Amino acid sequence: MSDNKEKVSLVSLGCPKNLVDAEVMLGYLSRAGYAVTTDETQADIIIVNTCSFIKEAKQESIDTILDLADRKHDGHCKLLIVTGCLPQRYQEELAKELPEVDIFVGTGDYPRIVEIIAEKRTSSEQICYTGDPNFVYNDELPRLQSSPHYTAYLKIAEGCSNRCAYCVIPMLRGDHRSRPLESLLTEARQLVAGGVKELNLIAQDITAYGRDLPDAPTLEELIQELAKLEGLKWIRLLYAYPDGVTDSLIALIKNEPKVCKYLDLPIQHISNPILKRMRRRSGEEDIRALIGKLRREIPDIAIRTSLIVGFPGETSEDFKKLLQFVEETRFDRLGVFCYSREEGTPAAEMPEQVSERIKRERHKKLMRTQARVSFKHNRTLVDSVEEVLVEGYSEETELLLKGRSSRQAPDVDGLVYITAGNANVGDIVRLKITDSSDYDLIGEIVD
Repeated sequence: MSDNKEKVSLVSLGCPKNLVDAEVMLGYLSRAGYAVTTDETQADIIIVNTCSFIKEAKQESIDTILDLADRKHDGHCKLLIVTGCLPQRYQEELAKELPEVDIFVGTGDYPRIVEIIAEKRTSSEQICYTGDPNFVYNDELPRLQSSPHYTAYLKIAEGCSNRCAYCVIPMLRGDHRSRPLESLLTEARQLVAGGVKELNLIAQDITAYGRDLPDAPTLEELIQELAKLEGLKWIRLLYAYPDGVTDSLIALIKNEPKVCKYLDLPIQHISNPILKRMRRRSGEEDIRALIGKLRREIPDIAIRTSLIVGFPGETSEDFKKLLQFVEETRFDRLGVFCYSREEGTPAAEMPEQVSERIKRERHKKLMRTQARVSFKHNRTLVDSVEEVLVEGYSEETELLLKGRSSRQAPDVDGLVYITAGNANVGDIVRLKITDSSDYDLIGEIVD
């Protein structure tokens, strides 16, 4: 690497969909001759790829921007760039409040990052590009993978058309737009040729895939084609809208060896009055029936879901019902969010807003309940044998390897700690589970 190359460092916040956008920006910058560094203190250009989905995400984005703005005073950073959802949503406010930022780029203009930087060279003014978010990422765009070599996210669609009452995604990302099947297969082949063994399929709603395309390919067709790729071991399905989970998709998860016995199924609540106010299409009866069918057909499936507490109008009875549902249903993985009142959404104008104190209390109760559920479930796995993808040494001690089973997604689920046996990073090994905690497993390599 030549020392006279300008160095760029990128911090990506929020979801994996954001991470793919960040990797495309890095691909463009690398191709244009910039050197990519993870050391912000040495970077000439710093990019913060932001999230603004809920209040906590917005605050994290602002805090990160302000923290990295200090780098402009230590003599290295010449340009501070903010990209993604935050400028797409709050361009005017940010331009006034953050004079330290040189460039703002929204969710539809990030592929133009190189030419936007070039434009800034000729101007002393702050630059903002936040047009309509109608861009669709494709396999022809350069992508510099920032995740480990053995795993990658495959973004199969942009935007969302579901219009849930609490959600700002359609405002930030536009309507649902599927990528052509062949484009996805081309990118998947490139990723697998580069050593990827695990592909995580992502979109705001993967079950809507293909409905908007002229030839209407289905999610099942995409999965079947991906399963043919030699070298690919695991296909994981993230963010499946409940009413889009078909019998044929369930059969594919059950029968295709490369598809992980795992499904991320965001349901948000179980009380019908709340689901109706949320504008969710699935009611309690539909949700219970789907989970029952999944567990009958695929007894060892890991189901992950996300729930919202404190939605406007949520009574103590609604919450009690949700708490009982979590105890009864025994989700393998569970994420809980306090409702965030987002301007521009129908829910923000609803009466009976719930206080922050009650939201926090309900969040705490639900997570305590899930910790007990998860601990009991993990105990049942002791003495079983799991396939585990080895990810390297534990942060706590280099005496232990760590990894994930096929029923643990990257970053959001627990880990498996390996106490005996040797393996290389990226290997998939058979592991006998010897112990467990609330969310993690411990085991020994058996072959």
